[in-house]
Amino acid sequence: MDRDDHGPRVRVPGQRAPQRQSADGTYLRFSVLGPVRAWRNGEALPSGSPQQRALLTALLLRDGRTATASELIDAIWGEEPPSQALAAVRTYASRLRKVLDPQTLVSDAGGYAIRTRNDAFDLTMAQELVAEAEKARAGGDRAQARSLFSKALGLWDGETLASVPGPYAENQRTRLEEWRLQLTETRLDLDLEVGCHAEAVSELTALTAAHPLRERLRELLMIALYRSGRQAEALAVYADTRRLLADELGVDPRPELSQLQQRILQADEELARPADEPAPAAAPLRPAQLPATVPDFTGRADFVRELGDRLATAEGSVMAVSALAGIGGVGKTTLAVHVAHQARQHFPDGQLYVDLQGAGARAAEPETVLGAFLRALGTADSAIPDSLDERAALYRSTLDGRRILVLLDNAHDAAQIRPLLPGTAGCAALVTSRVRMVDLAGAHLVDLDVMSPEEALQLFTRIVGEERIDSEREAALDVVAACGFLPLAIRIAASRLAARRTWTVSVLAAKLADERRRLDELQAGDLAVKATFELGYGQLEPAQARAFRLLGLADGPDISLAAAAALLNLEAHVAEDLLEALVDTSLLESAAPGRYRYHDLVRLYARSCAERDEQDPKERELALSRLLDFYLATVARVSAMEKPGDTLVDHLAPTSYAGLAFSSRRDAQDWLYAEAGTLLACARQSAGGQTLRHAVDLLWTAIELAESGANSKEYEATVVAACKAAELVGDAKSEGRALITLANVHHVSGRFDLADHECRRALHLSAVAQDPLPACWASNLLGIIALYENRHKDGEEHLTRAIAHFREVEDRPGEAAALCNLSRVHLAMGRTASAVSLAQQGTEMYDEMDHALKGANGRYALGLALTQSGRLEDAADSLKEAHQVFKDSRQRLYEGMALFRLAEVDIAAGRPAQAAANSEIALTVLRGIGGEWRRGNVLTVLGRALSGIGQTDRAQVCWREALAIFEALGSPEADDVRSLLHPAVVA
Repeated sequence: MDRDDHGPRVRVPGQRAPQRQSADGTYLRFSVLGPVRAWRNGEALPSGSPQQRALLTALLLRDGRTATASELIDAIWGEEPPSQALAAVRTYASRLRKVLDPQTLVSDAGGYAIRTRNDAFDLTMAQELVAEAEKARAGGDRAQARSLFSKALGLWDGETLASVPGPYAENQRTRLEEWRLQLTETRLDLDLEVGCHAEAVSELTALTAAHPLRERLRELLMIALYRSGRQAEALAVYADTRRLLADELGVDPRPELSQLQQRILQADEELARPADEPAPAAAPLRPAQLPATVPDFTGRADFVRELGDRLATAEGSVMAVSALAGIGGVGKTTLAVHVAHQARQHFPDGQLYVDLQGAGARAAEPETVLGAFLRALGTADSAIPDSLDERAALYRSTLDGRRILVLLDNAHDAAQIRPLLPGTAGCAALVTSRVRMVDLAGAHLVDLDVMSPEEALQLFTRIVGEERIDSEREAALDVVAACGFLPLAIRIAASRLAARRTWTVSVLAAKLADERRRLDELQAGDLAVKATFELGYGQLEPAQARAFRLLGLADGPDISLAAAAALLNLEAHVAEDLLEALVDTSLLESAAPGRYRYHDLVRLYARSCAERDEQDPKERELALSRLLDFYLATVARVSAMEKPGDTLVDHLAPTSYAGLAFSSRRDAQDWLYAEAGTLLACARQSAGGQTLRHAVDLLWTAIELAESGANSKEYEATVVAACKAAELVGDAKSEGRALITLANVHHVSGRFDLADHECRRALHLSAVAQDPLPACWASNLLGIIALYENRHKDGEEHLTRAIAHFREVEDRPGEAAALCNLSRVHLAMGRTASAVSLAQQGTEMYDEMDHALKGANGRYALGLALTQSGRLEDAADSLKEAHQVFKDSRQRLYEGMALFRLAEVDIAAGRPAQAAANSEIALTVLRGIGGEWRRGNVLTVLGRALSGIGQTDRAQVCWREALAIFEALGSPEADDVRSLLHPAVVA
C-alpha cells in the first residue's frame, strides 16, 4: 500500500494518464484539500458514505496508479477489516463509477484507479503552483513567488480530507497538513522579505497559538514584531518560547532562535531591513475567504439558479446585491456559501466573507469589518484610516476595477451592511439575515422557506445513509415532518441518528413525536434549534416578545390580524405593528395579507417562552379565552346574517367581545370558511375547564362547516372531543349541546343509527339541564332519520313534537324547518296535498324572515312534493332555485341532493339525458360527504337515466353498485334496485 510520508511529489510530466473527458463530454474535478468532493461542470456530485469517500481518497492520492483490493481494504479499515470488506469495496467502487463514469474510475489488474485531467485535482494544482513558486523564488522574483504560494494555500478549504475515516486518510491528512504549514511558513518568510511585516503579525500570532511548539513560527513572529517597531514584544515572544519549551519538553530553544534574540537585543540594523530595500509594493491580494460548502448540500435548485444567474451577470453591470432572509436554521448561510462557491469563476479577483453576528447580543461593527476586509485586500495596517466613512471610501477605491464577491453573513439590519457594499460594477454582494432588507435600495430580496418534504427526506438520507432509510421510509418522513422541514433541525436529527448505530429511525421518530421534548431532542454538539431561536427572541422589544409568546399559544394553521388583536387585547393597528415587526425578524411568517403563522418548531419555542417568561400564568389562559370570545361573538354575527330570526344566538354563552361586523352575507360566509381551520382549532383547544361551554356553543353556531364538506373531518373530531370533555366534567348542558351537534354530523355523513342514538341522549340531557333548544333540534332530527328509515309514523310524531317545542321558545326558523320536514313525511305516507301545503307554509315563513339559506331548504321540500303531485315544471323551478342558493352558500351536501332531486324530475318528465347529467354532477359534488346511503340513491337514478338513453350495460353497473351499498347498510331500497336488475340477478 502507498504511504508516502516524505511530502507531496512534484508531478513528472506524462506520469498521469492522458487528459480525458467523462463519458457525457463534461469534465470532472476533484478536491482533497478540505472535504473530499467531486464536481461535474461545477455541480457537486454525491460522494456517498464516509467509507466510500475513504475509497475515493485512496484512489485520488495514488496519482493515477492502480490500487489493489487488499491495499484499499488496508486504507479504509486498517488491521481490523470487517468480514465483508472485499464486497464492500466493490460496492463502493460500483457506486462511485455510477456517480463519476467508467472512463474515470477504471478496473485494472484486480484493482481500481482514477484517471483525471491534469488540472482537475486540487492537490495536483497546489503541487504545480508550489513548483512554480519555488522556481520564481530561486530566480529572485519574490513577489511572484509570494503570489504563487498564496494561490496554492488558497486551494485549501478547511481541514484536509475532512471527516474521511481510515488509517490511510489519517496518515495523509497529517502529511498534507504539515505540508500546508510548511507552505504557510515559506509564504510568511516571503512576506517578511518583501516588507509586509506589519501585515504578517496577526497571522503569525494566530499560528503560534495554534502551534505553540513550532519554533520557526516563533522566529518569524519575532522578526515581524521587530521590523514593526515592537522590539519589546519580540523579546517577550522569545521569553515565552523558552519557558514553554522548558515546561513541555525540557529543552532550550534552538540556536537560530537564541541568535535572533541576541540580534534583537543588539538592535541589529541588518535584521531590521527586509531582503529587498526598499520593499516592493505589495501586489493586490486575491482573498479567498469563503467558508467550506457542505458536502451534502441538498435541494434549493430554483434558488441556486436564480441567485447564480444574478451573480453571473454582475460583470459590467451595476453592482448586484441579493439579500436572503428567513427564520434561523432555514439554511440561509448554507445556500449563500454554496451559491458563492459556484460563482467564484465570475469573481477572479477574490471573495470576501464575514459573519456579522447580527443575531447575537453584539453585532459586528462596520468599522472593524472594513479593517479586516482592507487587510485581506492587501492594504497595510498603517494605511487603514480610523473613521468609518474613510474606511468605507478606501474600501470602495480598493475594489474599483476588480471583480470581487462579498458575502455578508448574518446581518443585523441594512444600516450595518451599507458601508460594506462594493460601489462599482463587476462586484457583487450576497447578504443573509433574519430580517428582510426592505430598506436596502436596489437589493434583490429572497425569502427562504423550509425545504419541501422531498428535499428534507433527501438531506436526511444523505447524512444517515440510504441503507438505514430504505427500510424505514415512513419513519424517516415522520422525522423530517417533526423537524418542520427545517434544514438545521433535520441536520441535527440526522447527525444524532448517524452517531447512534443501535438506534432505528423509528426510535428517533418516537422521541421527536413528543412535542414537549422535541426542542430538547433537536440538539447535537454545538448545534441546537432552541439556541438558534433564542438569538432572535433575545433581540425583541418587550411588547414584541409578549406578542411572540402569546400568539404561539393558539393552535391552528394561522391566525388573522383581527383574531390576533383580540388574543393580545390590543387595537388592530397596534397589533399589526407588532406582528409585522415579528415578520421582519423572521420569527413569524405572513401567510397572506392580514394572516400570520408560525413555523411548527418556532411555535413550540414560543410556548416554552410563554411558560418561562410570563410572570402571571393566568395571562396565558386569558389570552386564549379572549380568542375564543372573539370567534364565538363573530360566528354569532355570521349566524344572525345567515339565519335571521334563529333564537340560537340568544341562548349562547355570553362574550366580552363584540365580534366583527359584516356588510353582506357573502362577506360573512367568506370569513367563516377562511377562518374554519383556526376556529375549529380554537374550539378543540378550549374544550375543557371554564371555556368548555363557549367552545361547544362555537361549534353549534358554526354547524355549516360540517355540512360544507370542506371541513367535515376536522369538525367531527372537534365535536367528539367536546362531547368527551363535557361528559368527563358532568356538564349536562354542554354535553347536550355537543351531542345534538354530533348527531347532525352523523346525519350529514349518512350514519343514521348513530345520529338517532346521540339525539336521544341529547333529549335526556336537555331535560336534565332545562335547556330547551337541544330538545327542539333533537326531535326535528329524529323525525328526519325516521323518514330515511321508512318509519313514517314515528317521523310524524317526532316532527309534530318538534314544531310544538319550537313554538314554545318562539323559534320561527326552527318551526319552519320542522314543517318542511313533516311535509316530506306526509309525502312518503302518500298525503301529497298535505305535503305541498306544509312545504309552502314553511317556505313562506322563511321568506317573511328573509332567510335565504333556510328558504332553500323549504323550496327543496316543496320541489319534492310538487314532483309527486305531477307538477314537474314547478318542481324543477323550485329545486333549481334551491340548488343555486345551496351552491352560493357552499353547502355541498344540499347542493348535491338538489341535483339528485332534479334528476328525478327529469326522469319523470322524460328527459333521461338531462337526468344523467344532473346525477353525474351530484355524484361529484357529494364525493366525501353525505354517506353511502345517499350515494346509493344517486346511483339508482343515474342507472335509470342511462337505461333511458340506451346505455343499459352501464346502467347495470350503477345498479349493482347501488345494490351492494344498500345490502351492506340493510336498507329497504335494496328491493327496488333488485327489481331494476331483473329476476336473473335477483336470484
